[in-house]
Amino acid sequence: MRNVADLPLHGGHVPHWLAQRMRKLTRLVLLLAVDEYGTKGLLERLSDPIWFQALNNVIGMDWDSSGSTTVTAGMIKDALWREELGVKAAGGKGKKSRATPEELRRIAGLYDLDPEPYVRTSRLVAKVDTVALQTGYQLYHHVFFLDEEGNWAVIQQGMNERERMARRFHWFDAETFTLDPHKAIAGLQREFALNTVSKEAKEFQRTLLDVVQEKPTKIERELESLRAIAKGYRPLVYYKPREPWEKDVIERYESLGRFELNKRALEFARELSVSNYEEFLLLKGLGPSTLRALSLVLELVYDVHPSWKDPVTHPPDPFKFSYAVGGKDGVPFPIDKPAYDELISFLEELVSKHPQEKALVRNVTKITKNWKFPEGEKRPT
Repeated sequence: MRNVADLPLHGGHVPHWLAQRMRKLTRLVLLLAVDEYGTKGLLERLSDPIWFQALNNVIGMDWDSSGSTTVTAGMIKDALWREELGVKAAGGKGKKSRATPEELRRIAGLYDLDPEPYVRTSRLVAKVDTVALQTGYQLYHHVFFLDEEGNWAVIQQGMNERERMARRFHWFDAETFTLDPHKAIAGLQREFALNTVSKEAKEFQRTLLDVVQEKPTKIERELESLRAIAKGYRPLVYYKPREPWEKDVIERYESLGRFELNKRALEFARELSVSNYEEFLLLKGLGPSTLRALSLVLELVYDVHPSWKDPVTHPPDPFKFSYAVGGKDGVPFPIDKPAYDELISFLEELVSKHPQEKALVRNVTKITKNWKFPEGEKRPT
């Protein structure tokens, strides 16, 4: 049985009667979380795929769909803007994601923070998950959470249309963006991934920064030599004899998509004398295909390798939280409206800080901590 949500791409929408309840319940959970853990504690939990998925399940969204990211994050953003909890959210799905810089500047203004470091961070985490880490997923959702103390978290999601699957990336107050920077990644693990932000890729990053100081035409000639190998013949002038696996390496890169050099981006790198990998990733015009081309040259010409390990996280299973009110598509059972309304009413009392209710919740938590759901009831929606 699967241990995590697979995140298949689902269409459709949340019915109005359910969306109304989701908004109310999301607001109450956030109020309680900030009261108990503070804004930083809330951000830590949002960047935990188990807590985030559990919240999704509790409010009644499908337990395994791509919408468990987009709908839940949207509900959270809406609630944070309606309440003054000391934390807000920017961005969203599709066109809304492109409004992130403007919204971050607005949030920073509310909390008397310098917005530019957060705008840069927003750009950088998006570049990491589309360029520096390549697994065949194109980002289409990006939400940036920022609190009054300057703590931040990002939840973004990519889709693979050919496979009809999604992948969710979690970030929290990263100290480095280029060496195992993610808090977690949720989705199906692939056999391999072009991973240039693994700790195993330190030498790769250093060598790449040296190579991009060369003239783009030289790098282009090296790439053409490798393309010749892929077509089944060796050029007259080549750098050094290689092992028979060289064609397999090229095919691996090609499986991720085309590799074409954006020479203008490489010219920028030379002009700016880019000295660290973060600056390199932020270069205008640097996309996945250019990094694939450079990585192929480094691997087969210079014998310097990226990591091919897919850093998907394997967390415990939060499916049991779907039993709170049921699931939108009827798994493990259809939404129980009376139970949903009773839960909202109870939590509203809890938010009013009634000690008796808080003690009851803690006792219920102890009782249900080790409860395991019937495996047969967990099925794809």
